[in-house]
Amino acid sequence: MRNNRPPDGKWNLCGSNVARLRLQMRPKCSQRALADKLQLMGMECTKNTIQSIESGARTVSDIELKYLSEFFGVAADELLSE
Repeated sequence: MRNNRPPDGKWNLCGSNVARLRLQMRPKCSQRALADKLQLMGMECTKNTIQSIESGARTVSDIELKYLSEFFGVAADELLSE
């Protein structure tokens, strides 16, 4: 059976980039604040969702990737780059 996880064992490629972009925001944005802002855009998520994405503990759907790229103002490819 084929393994769909990258070599680091995480379930997504974008989590570390989401964390990096969130922490680069001025003023700094907490995981809860990011979840609240994404909810206002229409994405269903909580602080735990953001925590799981950033740690690589869950997959990220294409719709979630779209919301994240729109929020941060970057191309989806940038979120997926290693």
